[in-house]
Parts: sequence; structure tokens; C-alpha cells
Amino acid sequence: MFEEKTYEFILERMLERVPDSIDKREGSIIYDALAPSAAELAQMYLDLDYFVNLRFAETATGEYLDRSIAWSGITRKQATKAQLLGVFSGKDAVPVEVPLGSRFSLDPLNYKVLKRIEAGRYVLECESSGKEGNRRFGALLPLEYLEGLVKAELIELFVPGEDTESDESLFTRYREKISRPLTSANRHQYEFWARENTGVGKAKAFPLWNGPGTVKVVLLDNEMRAPAAPVVEEVQKYIDPTRDGMGEGAAPVGAVVTVMGALEVPIDVDVKVTLLNGAGIDGVKEAIEQGVSRYLKELAMADPLVRYNRIANVILDVPAVIDYEILTLNGGTESIPVDSESVAVLGTVTVS
Repeated sequence: MFEEKTYEFILERMLERVPDSIDKREGSIIYDALAPSAAELAQMYLDLDYFVNLRFAETATGEYLDRSIAWSGITRKQATKAQLLGVFSGKDAVPVEVPLGSRFSLDPLNYKVLKRIEAGRYVLECESSGKEGNRRFGALLPLEYLEGLVKAELIELFVPGEDTESDESLFTRYREKISRPLTSANRHQYEFWARENTGVGKAKAFPLWNGPGTVKVVLLDNEMRAPAAPVVEEVQKYIDPTRDGMGEGAAPVGAVVTVMGALEVPIDVDVKVTLLNGAGIDGVKEAIEQGVSRYLKELAMADPLVRYNRIANVILDVPAVIDYEILTLNGGTESIPVDSESVAVLGTVTVS
């Protein structure tokens, strides 16, 4: 908006207001007196342009984006803590009971015992919020003495932790709400209700899936994978906790809603490639995995076909790959259709 208000432009305009009878050359008294003011005014215009952009949702960031869309009722999803499955044993690998609230460490994070599943198996919650708690597994160290405990270990992710919602994701939800008709509990509104919950990246509603008054809502997490069971349960509780049409949740009276995670369809990639001299097969495999994963995320609930040629292009886009000879997807050389209630995910990648 103020692109033309540069230091040079402002200084030149200020000097034009000075009579020509006064020395205005660089280094003169009047020039040196006006130059700092011109610099400050140019910075003011830069700041003003920045703050004008913060006023509008499309260009706002951080707390200013939150403020600009507050009227819509949409709020940013806050970070959540990961929950993981822990196994505790004593002498001769006999399961050991540990008190709820016991704290353990797996450097650099700490975990607290949340609930008991069965003898020696507990759900632990990471004390730090965000996705960082999803990545670490292995031996735990107790932060206080527990009699009879010989071994403690984190073995499996139970409920993924989520980072605070990004500006991009928040603005996408805002744009969808104001651009798509969310009235009278139509299909779009069920999808919107689902996406209000932490841990849900996308949702798709299927009206009348099991007769009049029935709605199925299929969920994906933020990584475009099937969400954890507790996430599905939370969305079910939010939309229709009793599943009897009594309107105890967000859904209106008469609607019986079934919420479920998408069915994952693994896509196995097997390819024989010709590489540049000195290129390592491991690095090429990792690049193919990352590229195919990105492509499959783009497809999720948007395109029902995993296209053979697109996978081939991903492989050829790897700088170290000169060409490929044989490429199969799930053992074949055809594109793979994906059901509307399913999502394609990366399976095994074999590169030779």
C-alpha cells in the first residue's frame, strides 16, 4: 500500500520544499538535518503497511488472525499432550503396578501415569504439549523410587499430541465457514463440527448412509491418516454422544450420527532406478518416501485415484534419479482407486 514511500522518495520530496537558494547537496547542513527524519518516516510507512495487513484475516498472523476472525466464533485449536502406552515389570518380567500420577523421564521429556489398562500396562501423558511427545519411545527412568520396579518402557503412541493450530489451518477453517453454507445441519456443517475438535485435520459427511435420519462422518488426523480411537470418540461425543437421535450433542433432534476414522489403504511402491554416479540408494529411497507421502496427503478426501503416472513423476523428480525401469504400485502397473471412506497412505517402498 505504501511501497512508493521509500527513504529516497521522502527525502527528495522534503528537499523540494527547501528553497533553491539554500545548499541542498548531500553533506550540506539542510540535507543532514532532513535525512534522519526521512529515514524515520520511511520506517513508519513500513510499519503502517505491516499493521494494515494484520487487520485483515487473509494477511493477518498470530494473535491478530485470532482477533480478525473472532466474530465468526472460530477459535484456534490449542496444543494437546501426547498419551502413550507404558509397560512396567519387576523381577523375571512380572508385571508391576505403579501409582497413578507417578512421573517418569525419557530425556528430555517427562511423563505422568494417567490410567491403568491392565496389570503392568498404563497410559502415560507427556507433560509437554505438542507433537514432540509423539516421537520418543524406549526405557523410562522413574523420578521417584518405586518398590519392585525393574523395567519401565514406552512402547506405543496411544493418542497423538498436537501442536497449536497453524495460521494456515485456522484461516482455512475460517474461509470454509464463510464460503460454504453451514445451515440447518447440512452436510458441510457436520464436517465443520468434526473439524472443530483437536486432532481432526479433515472430515467428510455421508448423509442417509444407513437410511433416513442417519449420517456418517469419516475423519482424518492432521497427517491425513486415520485418527486415534480417542479422537474419534471425542468427535462422537461432541456431535451425537448417545447415537439415538435425541439431540444430546451438536447434531439436531432426529439425526443419528456415526463417527469413524477413515480406512487406511497402504500403497506399496517397488521401483528399479538408474542413479547418478555416487548417489546413495538410501538417500534416494528417503526422498521417494517423502515425495510419495506428500502426494498422498494431497489426495486425501480430494481425489479418489492414486495415479500411477504421478508416482512415476515423484520418482523422476528426485535429483539423483536418471530414470526408472520397473515401477509397480501394490504389485501392479495401474492407478489405484480409493474408496470415499478410505485414505491412501504410504506402505512399503522398495528401491533397487
